Amino acid sequence: MWPRAQALGKSPHPAFGAPLPRGRERGRGRGSAHLPTAHAVGHIISPAPRADFGNELLTQDTSVNLRAAKPMKDYAEPLARLIDELKRLPGIGQKSAQRIAFHLERSSREDAERLAVAILDAKDKIRLCSVCNNLTELDPCEFCADSRRDGEVICVVETPYNVIGVEKTREFRGQYHVLHGALSPLQGIGPDQLKLKNLLERLRGGKVKELIIATSPTVEGEATAVYLSKLIKPLGVKVSRIAMGIPVGSELEYADEVTMVKALEGRREM
Repeated sequence: MWPRAQALGKSPHPAFGAPLPRGRERGRGRGSAHLPTAHAVGHIISPAPRADFGNELLTQDTSVNLRAAKPMKDYAEPLARLIDELKRLPGIGQKSAQRIAFHLERSSREDAERLAVAILDAKDKIRLCSVCNNLTELDPCEFCADSRRDGEVICVVETPYNVIGVEKTREFRGQYHVLHGALSPLQGIGPDQLKLKNLLERLRGGKVKELIIATSPTVEGEATAVYLSKLIKPLGVKVSRIAMGIPVGSELEYADEVTMVKALEGRREM
């Protein structure tokens, strides 16, 4: 036994050949002079046996699989492409596009072919009327070619389906002119983007007596109406605006301030 170990009454540690300090024995040691060295630790602490599972090959295979893995798709490629195309239609969102796509998938091939042929026919055969810019298969359109309609009155609308809204009244017997838009500087739509050239040609003919502006009561529609009024009045043509105000069948208490103002401005004598 070492002299110090003999003095302390301790025996050397069997692994290190040296006694443990008293403080270390009690867990309160402050020094590090008698800490076991790495050489000594190596004799009693050996690395745990490690099973060889081909780690290197496994790592390589995993990296290859991760690179080759692709995200799972919700739908088959043709169906996903159909849904994406349907979503581009106005008013059709993701859910509506999915319902339409699945309905078409459940339909027969004859139904799908009829739909495809109808779309292609509309694209190939529909054109703009050279007189009023309405959508038509024959040029001029049925409204411009109808001799029973009053050619002295023209109703100006923004889009072709606004023509259908006026025609449903069965009261207007004049002709139409479609602008295909409204003035909107924020969207880059100016007078050059509207179908105004042939309208001015029709007015210069001297046959037209009144122009009814039936654009929508929006900021863009009002700006278009004001612009047309300033553009056409110097030609000696009467310019009028459709009345706006309280809808038929509603009550005054539900009308907002702007609607009430428009209704008062459009009042008529009884």
